[in-house]
Amino acid sequence: MKEYLSLAETAEIVGKSKETLRRWDNEGILNAVREPVSNYRVYRKDDVENLLGNLFDKRREDTISNYVEPLQNYSVLELFAGAGGLAVGMEKAGLKCVALNEIDKWACMTLKKNRPNWNVLEGDIKDFDFSEYRNIVDVVTGGFPCQAFSYAGKKLGLNDARGTLFYEFARVVKEVNPPICIGENVRGLLSHEKGKTLEGMISILDEIGYNVVPFKVLKAINYRVPQKRERLILVGIRKDIEVEYKYPKKHNKIYNLKDALKKGELFDKNVPNSEGAKYPEYKKQILDLVPQKGYWRDLPLDLQKEYMGGSFYLGGGKTGMARRIGWDEPCLTLTCSPAQKQTERCHPDETRPFTVREYARIQTFPDDWEFIGSTAQQYKQIGNAVPVNLGQEIGYSIINFLNSYVQDRN
Repeated sequence: MKEYLSLAETAEIVGKSKETLRRWDNEGILNAVREPVSNYRVYRKDDVENLLGNLFDKRREDTISNYVEPLQNYSVLELFAGAGGLAVGMEKAGLKCVALNEIDKWACMTLKKNRPNWNVLEGDIKDFDFSEYRNIVDVVTGGFPCQAFSYAGKKLGLNDARGTLFYEFARVVKEVNPPICIGENVRGLLSHEKGKTLEGMISILDEIGYNVVPFKVLKAINYRVPQKRERLILVGIRKDIEVEYKYPKKHNKIYNLKDALKKGELFDKNVPNSEGAKYPEYKKQILDLVPQKGYWRDLPLDLQKEYMGGSFYLGGGKTGMARRIGWDEPCLTLTCSPAQKQTERCHPDETRPFTVREYARIQTFPDDWEFIGSTAQQYKQIGNAVPVNLGQEIGYSIINFLNSYVQDRN
């Protein structure tokens, strides 16, 4: 069993940046030591596990609530809706979905199956005109993909973004003219094109009449989601409105995999049985040797070299490879495929990937939310989704803003 973890490995496991770990070392929260052979600064595995026990303490009570009652009916138009994670969360918060646009036919079938009353606009967003919703819809939301722009001038304008899906998001916001718009994306948008893409998005929203609130990366584990997922949130407020938008407050309880899959505070019964992917025999034999919360470095040295191939000699922790999740920790970010070598998420007790319903639980979808399509399609829909509980918390923050806006006008 491996005794020590590198800085990169520890940062990945704890879910903090390397800079935070260095600060913790100075503050005595988690002390680095010298590895006896290499003399590198490393962390004792026992110390990290003890710290995780403190970070993810089951006994901690959640004293935070973002719940707020809408003063009137508020409506949302959702773009790039996927299988409905954000939409279900918004619905749970108390917002009414007036229409959802999505291009993927399987995701659309999922939306229609679960919410026959929702107006699902299936097809390419470029083919739809949304001006019928002008000054009717209270919020436009959308998880637009991250694409590079053409930089025509010093200050990027709407036309420079033509051909990208952010252009379409901005076009719809301009057509609909809601008090508030919310875009969400992967954390990688921060560094995309050295930050220029995000700068461009902000200048485009400015051009169409929206002030952008300082953007924030929300960690799903802080919002009742048993998963270390991060989403960048971009909030635009129409320039004629002086009401301040506030991000949802972080909860002070962190949920873990046991909370996701077993009866408890998050769900009132154990996870239902469902279909799931399987490992090939060779991979199963390898992962059989990995303990809970372990990964490829917990294998015998000869098997490490065999399984990792050339990657064994490269730098970095690669802590997602041959990774088995522990019951007492949040799951690592789910991907669109449950058995990718670089991002392994093996069940704690059984040597297999998570099933479809386990995937859905980790994303906090309700058990009665049915996914349409092949098993691979279902995994893809769930892996791409915004966690429902995170969507609900963002929904409360929107309602909070809209309540203040309504009171301001009266």
